[in-house]
Amino acid sequence: MRAKRTAALISAALVCCSAVLAGAGPAAAAEPGGYTVTDIRQQLDGIPGLTVVSVGEKSGYPYYTLTFTQPVDHRNPAKGTFEQRLTLWHKSTAAPMVLYTGGYTLATSTREITTLLDANQVSVEHRFFGTSRPDQVDWDDLDIWQEATDEHALVEALKTLYTAKWIGTGASKGGMTQVYHERHYPQDLDAVVAYVAPNDAVNKDDQTYEKFFDSVGTPECRAALNAVQREMLVRRGALLPRFEADAARKGYTFHHLGSADRAYEFSVLDQVWNFWQSGTADNCATVPDARAAGDEELWTWSLGHGLSVYHDGSGSPSGVGPYYRQAATQLGWADLRFKHLRDVRRYPELYQPNSLLPAELRGGYDNGATRDVDHWVRTRGERMMFVYGQNDPWSAEKFTPSKHDSQLHVAPNTNHSALVSKLTPEDRAAAEATIRRWAAAE
Repeated sequence: MRAKRTAALISAALVCCSAVLAGAGPAAAAEPGGYTVTDIRQQLDGIPGLTVVSVGEKSGYPYYTLTFTQPVDHRNPAKGTFEQRLTLWHKSTAAPMVLYTGGYTLATSTREITTLLDANQVSVEHRFFGTSRPDQVDWDDLDIWQEATDEHALVEALKTLYTAKWIGTGASKGGMTQVYHERHYPQDLDAVVAYVAPNDAVNKDDQTYEKFFDSVGTPECRAALNAVQREMLVRRGALLPRFEADAARKGYTFHHLGSADRAYEFSVLDQVWNFWQSGTADNCATVPDARAAGDEELWTWSLGHGLSVYHDGSGSPSGVGPYYRQAATQLGWADLRFKHLRDVRRYPELYQPNSLLPAELRGGYDNGATRDVDHWVRTRGERMMFVYGQNDPWSAEKFTPSKHDSQLHVAPNTNHSALVSKLTPEDRAAAEATIRRWAAAE
């Protein structure tokens, strides 16, 4: 039930730019699109609903921090509005535009295809994450269609200025978000490049995930990891006090999960998943002999290799609670069987996203939206590229692209950080050529 991007990864993706006075920036020289930098600021100021918060500089180009006014509910504008945060790295109105969302708070790192295309980039905070939310949130308004419609409104506004090709991209939940945008507004973007985007179209059928954990790495590594995970629960009496002491030092509480014991079990259940999500096969050599290892060795190794602590802050509205809400209601989750742990688990109903949430964020699951997207991508999606990591659990359930100028690539021996640059040389060359073609002027 791990978030597709942890808070640490999200924070690491944020880019700091040198602050300058609003309206200032590099010299107002003419650019290929016919505008000057000063003109660009004036054009942005003229877009209804768009507010320039500040202007910085990044690699010699203006870098704008912005907000865009969005309806809380696109079906019922009378419910009010909120300000959605975004940034814009402006190079040229004649250059392609990369639309990026991390799927969570405002992540603004320069994306791989932005560099490949020497493109502009607009980065968007997902609705109801970070500060992109109204004062009073109706969590029923956090769904696939509402965020797609947020981005649709933003693209329509910015296309009055940026008229070249638009490419949507994102990784993990951000990749899913761009796929959903493409499904609901296929005329907005000229192509989508989605990285490690899970597709849990049938939530109750998790055989694909089970097969992944039965085949990833070597048999020896799988057996060693399972033994460590089991031993963590066998030695619950000895290790739970360490867990509680560590939580107390960090100020963690476990009201949503119900107790420290339940939180400990949840964290252990996620341990092997996290090992493969962020680690590599090279880490297999470090796995201790579960039965021979002492409590300290077992605990210390686990903390460094997949034991993530889930606490009230994890599921709060200011944390990644909005993601768990989406997983519980639409995105789905991997309900693994953990056959090797059956006799040492205490809470068989625990491993699902509602367990991490306060009561006001919990919801019932409906897979209608994800099944619709899956069918559309398979049959009607055009100019869509999916990039997955061979050893990434999130890449186990993939989107299947249509035959309409779309592709799927798997980066060998790669985890949740898969990129086009990590493909085989042949696949990388083909993928980059396709992305350039999609972004080229007709």
